[in-house]
Amino acid sequence: MATRQIVLDTETTGLNPRLGDRIIEIGCVELVNRRVSDRGFHRYLNPERDIEEGALRVHGITREFLADKPRFADIVEEFLAYVAGAELVIHNAEFDVEFLDAELARVGRGRIADHVAGIVDTLAMARELHPGRKNSLDALCERYGVDNSHRHLHGAQLDARLLADVYLAMTRGQESLAIALEAPVEATAAARVDPARLVVLRASADEVALHEAYLDELDKAAAKAGGSVWRRAKP
Repeated sequence: MATRQIVLDTETTGLNPRLGDRIIEIGCVELVNRRVSDRGFHRYLNPERDIEEGALRVHGITREFLADKPRFADIVEEFLAYVAGAELVIHNAEFDVEFLDAELARVGRGRIADHVAGIVDTLAMARELHPGRKNSLDALCERYGVDNSHRHLHGAQLDARLLADVYLAMTRGQESLAIALEAPVEATAAARVDPARLVVLRASADEVALHEAYLDELDKAAAKAGGSVWRRAKP
């Protein structure tokens, strides 16, 4: 059965949905069995309110640009159908989930957790993997070799795509472990070799002499310790 994950990001009018801040952009990237599909979801939304200066400096999305865009209520059913049953992957999930829950509450559609299989917070994951280090999306892109040179401002769709690449890199070890666990156990090539048929190549007299000279040098260097351990261990 295919594993479906949705890497999601939002941009907003400000930082606090409890004070009326709204979502103005939703960007999603679909992962199916850990591969990016061509089925994304991206919408700009009219928040029907002003955008705070601090938020504008982060994403550069103006109220004028959003004036003719749909409201969240206009796209909510399409959005919920898209994420239904999938696992969400979000960086600093608490922030986006609080905004999504506030938007869904306005239209009587419960909480985002009611519609998805689960939520993975890549910020919490990164803090566990890299304690004491910067774990912003930019920092993780640099750490995992994801090209973010075109990220001059935040954008939900761009950031979701970058996060998808970062998430796949962060969890690559888990993928390898899963493959190893699923693979059938077979005898190694060495275990199937007949020892009687092995060819033994012995050292020549010159090679033995060079080895003994090397051990002499080791003995001199380790004289205070009673000579090198290699010569003491020699049968």
